[in-house]
Amino acid sequence: MNDIHIGALCVALVVLIGCSAFFSGSETGLMTMNRYRLRHRAKAGDKAAQRVGRLLERPDRLIGLILLGNNFVNILASSLATVIAIHFLGETGIVISTVAMTLIVLVFGEVAPKTLAALYPERVAYPAAAVLTPLLKLLYPLVWLTNLVVNSLLRLFRVTIQTGAAQHSLSAEELRTVVLEAGVMIPKRHQTMLLGILELEEITVEDIMVPRNEVAGIDLEDDWEAIVAELNRSPYTRLLVYRDTIDQAIGFVHLRKVLNLMTQKPDFNRADLESLIREPYFIPEGASLTRQLLNFQQQKRRIGLVVDEYGDVLGLVTLEDILEEIVGEFTTDPAANDQCQLTARADGGYLVNGRTTIRLLNRALGWHLPTDGPRTLNGLVMEQLEAIPEPGVRLTLTGHPTEIIETTGNRVKTAVIWPNADAGKDHH
Repeated sequence: MNDIHIGALCVALVVLIGCSAFFSGSETGLMTMNRYRLRHRAKAGDKAAQRVGRLLERPDRLIGLILLGNNFVNILASSLATVIAIHFLGETGIVISTVAMTLIVLVFGEVAPKTLAALYPERVAYPAAAVLTPLLKLLYPLVWLTNLVVNSLLRLFRVTIQTGAAQHSLSAEELRTVVLEAGVMIPKRHQTMLLGILELEEITVEDIMVPRNEVAGIDLEDDWEAIVAELNRSPYTRLLVYRDTIDQAIGFVHLRKVLNLMTQKPDFNRADLESLIREPYFIPEGASLTRQLLNFQQQKRRIGLVVDEYGDVLGLVTLEDILEEIVGEFTTDPAANDQCQLTARADGGYLVNGRTTIRLLNRALGWHLPTDGPRTLNGLVMEQLEAIPEPGVRLTLTGHPTEIIETTGNRVKTAVIWPNADAGKDHH
């Protein structure tokens, strides 16, 4: 009978060690699950995912339940091991059982199950939730009392208990990291578009606008023949209409409507042109692209003039300009293509138009030229040199060797820029 009793204790000890492994693995598996995959499966109707989601809504209760169970079985297992050791070894069995149980619980009850759960959290968490959910209901009064004491203690240190959803919300920077680390899960093209959307809040209309001196338009003070000629040869869909200077903008005309009317009405005149003008839409210079995209949508607009605090026109922004920040360049505008031309050279450098924006260079070549100052290559060169350079002048822009090829008037027309200092040395 004594042997049967000891045998039952040994079986119970093995079961308790298995329970310890279950609680330890459950804790790691549930806490390391991908919350976004879990939410997706729960919304798709997966019952197991919904069960896990309910447990994770109150992590304090879940941890309280797991630790209650884990500590109970570990202490009980240690007690049984002591009884068994004393039976076989006498008083010396107490020390031996303590050392043996420490190693056994550490290996089989903690490290092994937690490592397995960390590697395969979903395989562990879903079955575990099926056991922990009814167990939580059964032991709820004890878990509630334990959490009441713990939460009261945490409040003394001004620590608040948040729900699972609040704990796992992401900032824009964290979301950007998630997108970058998605790897093959998100195609490279889609990653670029998602990152473009996240960056819209950080970019203002000044960063992408067509500068004032490059805005094409029609001056109503010009001869009528010159105006008609401009309408016929313009590559743009919409044209600015102004008197004398663009600061006296009257509005925009849709070129297709103008040309249609010119075809239908042989005696097309100034009055007809002015009847097609839509009043101008103005954009404050500091507006973010996110806000401006919404404004374009609300105002049913596709183009606007950027103005400073004094009302002077700084440039022009279109809906297409904002969309290109997300999907990349898709313009067929020949003027824009000339201004933003990047031509690869055999020596590894790039022949760049001085009007090319720093943002476009960084996006096209994967570089990190500074964007918090001048917006174009011409501006960056002149800021560093503090003068208008002559052809042949060489300098380094944030580690990129640069040589001025051609200047015109008061700006750099073209320059060659190399990816790194080594490439530049090969050229020099």
